[in-house]
Amino acid sequence: MPIRIILADDHPIVLDGLAQLFSMNDDIEVVLRCTTGEETLRAVRRAQPDVAVVDVKMPGLSGIEVLRQLHADGLAPRVVLLTAKMTDAEVIDAVRMGVGGIVLKEAAPREIVQCVRAVASGKQWLDQATVHTALDTMLRREAGMEKARRVLTKREVELVRMVATGLRNKQIADRLAISEGTVKMHLHSIYEKLGISGRVELTIYVRENALD
Repeated sequence: MPIRIILADDHPIVLDGLAQLFSMNDDIEVVLRCTTGEETLRAVRRAQPDVAVVDVKMPGLSGIEVLRQLHADGLAPRVVLLTAKMTDAEVIDAVRMGVGGIVLKEAAPREIVQCVRAVASGKQWLDQATVHTALDTMLRREAGMEKARRVLTKREVELVRMVATGLRNKQIADRLAISEGTVKMHLHSIYEKLGISGRVELTIYVRENALD
């Protein structure tokens, strides 16, 4: 029996190209084509394909959100995420939710077909460069957080992240419901504990340790 797949992409040209690509392979059958995340969910629940090839960026529910709902439903279809670019957080979330495959849109057509075949057989197919970068960021963040927590209080870690996003002292004070003077005291303590001299160095520290 052929591998039954659903295709989901909000760009008609991409969708047509994918359908044509898979139609050239006798062992793969495209059963439905979708253009939104909501439509994809309904199609998967109705048709119960072997594999769902889903674009990450779609109107309404994103590919990640489709994966999340299918994962929560405990449905059988394996999901292949097709993407031009994913954030490190999206990659980690997808892997944690048991994504079947992650393929870049710039990949060779045969790689996309091979990915679907591998995923249909129960294997996992992940773009190595994308996953390596995401895992490296995750490991640096975990190491950075562990290092920060050893010397900073929970409130100081929270304040560090706010500074890194560009918030000024008054904005931080308003968000934390404390005075600007208290914010300045926290910052002075943070600078001393981390051995840095000011906001610029603090921002660099956050980026180097992936705390943002």
